Amino acid sequence: MGAGLVLGGTAAQAGVNAPNAQDLSGNQAKRQIAVVIDDFGNGMKGTEQMLGLPIKLTVAVMPFLPTTKQDAEAAYSKGHDVIVHMPMEPVRGLRSWLGPGAITTDLPDEEIRKRVQAAIADVPHAIGMNNHMGSKATADPRVMRVVLQVCKEQGLFFLDSRTSFKTVVPKIAEEVGIVTLHNDVFLDDVYTQNHVLHQIGVLKKFLAKNERCIVIGHVGPPGLYTSGVLKNAIPDLQSQATFVPITQLLPSPEPLAYGQK
Repeated sequence: MGAGLVLGGTAAQAGVNAPNAQDLSGNQAKRQIAVVIDDFGNGMKGTEQMLGLPIKLTVAVMPFLPTTKQDAEAAYSKGHDVIVHMPMEPVRGLRSWLGPGAITTDLPDEEIRKRVQAAIADVPHAIGMNNHMGSKATADPRVMRVVLQVCKEQGLFFLDSRTSFKTVVPKIAEEVGIVTLHNDVFLDDVYTQNHVLHQIGVLKKFLAKNERCIVIGHVGPPGLYTSGVLKNAIPDLQSQATFVPITQLLPSPEPLAYGQK
């Protein structure tokens, strides 16, 4: 199933906008798309276009950058979910690509903890976190145990961008006791309009077999391609599914038994 949940039951359904749900047939009403857009925080190409899309987004904002607070505030004011886009070490690539405050696998536990806490504090209105790059860090149990523990303490969920098939996030999240979700489709891992169009097709195929799908796109080099293709695809996709904020895919809290407090 898409939008994998590590903890606790099925995804919440009650928050679906009633008018949209009623406009769709039974099967369509159950299908949900959560669009996550990464790399906000540095005045990147496509920022304005993404925030202007007529759907609810999850806006992943990198910490400690020139427009971190501006982008987070703008997203929040439009009713979008805001999460921390946490820079994490990749298997390949330069550390300089990560930006300030990155989590690398050579850091001791306490430094990882401090960096995650500082990043959360730097992104206004953050309710969750996902990884920026991170193919090496998300495969390291020690590193992810610290990251996920801090997220749990701060009341944040974690979205695994799944930049590595070796990710240990599901296993460690279960140990720590934190809710996680995972990416199902990258829209623009290749920076061309044709590729984004192709990935919209992949999204449709995924929805044909799954009730919900989390997709990740980016501002920056592919920003105008991704925002343009998404804008044009929204009407067709809305005939098949409902766009929802990612928080709607989190499991509902377990109700307390009678007499419990």
